[in-house]
Amino acid sequence: MAEEHSEERIIIKDLHTKEIDLVNRDPKHINEDVVKVDFEDVIAEPVGTYSFDGVWKTSYTTFTVSKYWCYRLLSALLGVPLAVLWGFLFALISFCHIWAVVPCIKSYLIEIQCVSRIYSLCIHTFCDPLFEALAKICSNIRVAVRKE
Repeated sequence: MAEEHSEERIIIKDLHTKEIDLVNRDPKHINEDVVKVDFEDVIAEPVGTYSFDGVWKTSYTTFTVSKYWCYRLLSALLGVPLAVLWGFLFALISFCHIWAVVPCIKSYLIEIQCVSRIYSLCIHTFCDPLFEALAKICSNIRVAVRKE
């Protein structure tokens, strides 16, 4: 019993202090197609309109290096504040969902169950006999199609 309790404590501790993979930073591939933009995806010269080879190579290097360093600079300046903002936002969403949305839905389902029983009782009391009578009236109708 003591071992089970200590294992639970380890699992809870590991939940908040898990290791971060520094090699594969998108393990769930959520940004696979969204921001994967290379030089060839943005700038392309069709056959017959080529620039000088030196211009093409320099443009490629400039694009790649500026994109790399601009991203690193922006993530260094804004990464932590935006992480705090997103953490706060998702905490707020979780809080609202846990403390407001789910209890409201559960309350609604409990209350609507009573209304559902009353509605079902009314339908079975008033509509079932009417529809059964209409079914008996219409059961003797025969339709014949003739080609003349």
